[in-house]
Amino acid sequence: MDVQHRNNAAALPDSALDRILTAQMAVAWAGEGGESPRLGWWKTFMVDPDGGLALFEGLTPATHRWVVFQGAREAARRVDAAMRARDHDPDRLYSLYRFGFEIDERVDERLQDHKRAGADPFVVLPGLKELCEPRWSAAHFAEWVAGHGSVNSVPGLAGRRLTGPMPSDVESRVDNLVAALHPASPTYPSPHYITA
Repeated sequence: MDVQHRNNAAALPDSALDRILTAQMAVAWAGEGGESPRLGWWKTFMVDPDGGLALFEGLTPATHRWVVFQGAREAARRVDAAMRARDHDPDRLYSLYRFGFEIDERVDERLQDHKRAGADPFVVLPGLKELCEPRWSAAHFAEWVAGHGSVNSVPGLAGRRLTGPMPSDVESRVDNLVAALHPASPTYPSPHYITA
């Protein structure tokens, strides 16, 4: 990774990191399966009153909401990584769960900072609350995705490849990657950019 990219990652404001976190956690939540499946893209049941929330509320009462979203996010990250691994050079793919080492590290640090501060995720990431409450709605999720704009993509081995150049600013990248979740798919569509 070149020095300029590292400097760009270090210069990202907290608002950009929170935007990435909100999108990652929202998609992770929407993609859960379990007894009351949402999209069923991964086999977790973390962010549910009868699943992970019930378990972790007793185990980690101060951070249980962060823990369950973090668990769903990790499941989503693994599915995303497996999809990217289908490409002959997965390191050239940028996705909602892979923005490059430096940015990914900053996002993880931001998540830990929020957990340590003890704030509710729905307070510090209000976009997450707007999507997740009061309950799951496929139509509401589709509206949320559509609210990120529209992009063109083509199918490939690693999922939906966005066409055109990848935006230089992270927030536009987030919007495009979320927008590429449309149209709905029975499996995770793995939207991504291929970099040079």
